[in-house]
Amino acid sequence: MPRTSTHDSSVVKRAQLAADAATDLRELRRAQSILLPALMGATLEQTAAILGVGRATVCRLQKSFPPPRASRAAAPARKWGGRRNCWMTLDEEKEFLSPWLEAAAKGNLLVVAPIRAALAQRLRQPVKASVIYRLLARHGWRKVAPDTRHPKSSPAAQQEWKKNSPRHWRPC
Repeated sequence: MPRTSTHDSSVVKRAQLAADAATDLRELRRAQSILLPALMGATLEQTAAILGVGRATVCRLQKSFPPPRASRAAAPARKWGGRRNCWMTLDEEKEFLSPWLEAAAKGNLLVVAPIRAALAQRLRQPVKASVIYRLLARHGWRKVAPDTRHPKSSPAAQQEWKKNSPRHWRPC
């Protein structure tokens, strides 16, 4: 049998006031996550079903309900972002990419296949190409499309070729 939740009467009163003054759905759900278990005796699962969220979300909503003004500044907001499944830290990734950065600075083309092979060797497991593309994007590298014309092209030579080339070209 699931445990029933116990809430302080001042928290329940503040939740009732918050539900009356709610301007968006998130504020209303936050207040209802306190009110349903406190007033109706609903379990977390029942509250989640009523609110249309998961059980863990009900716990998060209850924890995020505004505390009294005195302790509000003491509790920092929890951030849910971040890299949870990384093979290397950002500094290790920068160190790994440094040889290719030097080559790219000299004007050499960057090919993903050697980077992928080197990363697979370093991690001792196969790596997909998408991992390399995300790695490069994470460090501000981008795909540079080739220019519409070659930098060593000569428009005058091209015009000369057009004027003096044979009319009907035949393969050898």
